[in-house]
Amino acid sequence: MKGEGGVGRLLIAHGAGAGQHSLYMSRLRNALAEQGVQTLAVEFSYMQRAQLEGKRIPPPPIDHLVEELSRWCDTLTHPQGGTLWLGGKSLGGRVASLLAARQPAAGLVLCGYPFHPPRKPEKLRLAHWPQITCPTLVVQGSRDPFGTRDEVAHYELAGQRQLHWLEDGDHDWKPRRRSGRTQAELIEYGATVIAAFMKEHRAAG
Repeated sequence: MKGEGGVGRLLIAHGAGAGQHSLYMSRLRNALAEQGVQTLAVEFSYMQRAQLEGKRIPPPPIDHLVEELSRWCDTLTHPQGGTLWLGGKSLGGRVASLLAARQPAAGLVLCGYPFHPPRKPEKLRLAHWPQITCPTLVVQGSRDPFGTRDEVAHYELAGQRQLHWLEDGDHDWKPRRRSGRTQAELIEYGATVIAAFMKEHRAAG
């Protein structure tokens, strides 16, 4: 748990191949804390096992992860009550979005959403999105191979959806050197966008 939570509480899950101790996740949680967002970091059991055994372990079927995140949700909301914001990086965001399609959430924050597998734009992961009724923010690098700006422009994302593009960022929000930007700068900027969105929809609610 990080941050005092003046803006809100965000249950945040990690990507498929790197857990909460990755540089990206650490920087993002720190940046969100500076913006007043309290992050509750979830480490899926397969990632805990991978770190314990010192080897790479692929994630289990997506439904298993949705059930696991639901249990984390129940555990972390019990002391204080209320609904959390759900979110995550890549796979973690996909899991959070599937959970938000099944049960109430205060809102949804998707960092580097995997709209499709790389080089397979026909395999969209949007079938459950019509069931998501909470405010949803996607923060995406414009060069993300899981969904570039040009590709996503053609998707139907009706409802309370907002996309924010990080110029020249890849899936981990890393820009090319010639852009004059750094990953740390894009993460800090992404965190300000997330906090502003959460604050806006807290006020609206």
